[in-house]
Amino acid sequence: MSTDAGSETPAGEWSGPVRVLIVDDDALVRAGLTMILSAAADVVVVGEASDGAEVPGAVAAHRPDVVLMDIRMPKVDGLAATETLRSRAGAPEVIVLTTFDADEYVLRALRAGASGFLLKDTPPAEILRAVRRVAQGEAMLSPTVTRRLIAHVAAPAQPSQLRALERLGRLSEREREVALALGQGRSNAEISTDLHMSVATVKAHVSRLLIKLELNNRVQVALLVHDAGLA
Repeated sequence: MSTDAGSETPAGEWSGPVRVLIVDDDALVRAGLTMILSAAADVVVVGEASDGAEVPGAVAAHRPDVVLMDIRMPKVDGLAATETLRSRAGAPEVIVLTTFDADEYVLRALRAGASGFLLKDTPPAEILRAVRRVAQGEAMLSPTVTRRLIAHVAAPAQPSQLRALERLGRLSEREREVALALGQGRSNAEISTDLHMSVATVKAHVSRLLIKLELNNRVQVALLVHDAGLA
């Protein structure tokens, strides 16, 4: 990622620098984001965390204005961490920064209280612009995400689709990935390869999501995924 971030200063009444906490389980991503943000005089990286479980402690220790939050993390995902964080008084703003832009994640992130949703291939200047904007209480979505969200709102889902999406919302992120793979008719071995987990772990995820969804078999899971429009 380039660090040609520009020298734009925040508008409005914000008096910087904007304090940022980076949450991502990939050390290289954290380092890259730190380089991007540190190139601006009005933004400072005050801390890092490698999992959503570390967010409450890191926020208490570093008191950031903005949290850059990854979605996919091993213990507590970014969506759960965002929901927990934003439910507290005086919480910092959150920008979800991820490679995964499925509609359900955009909507879940925004419902959880995130002020922004950006893809990790967003240009550095736009990441900085997002940090500055959400620090002022504004929202920031990447153009791709905005188009998807507008399309979703412009074409309301049928009640059956909304119910299916609500049921899938009970799952953890990893369970949801397995459910989506089931919706594509993939075998346990194929899911194991695609999601980089053992077949035994896949089976455990399938068992848990069947219980959570109150379904009897993987065919019913596939049908639910299709009802949700996610296949």
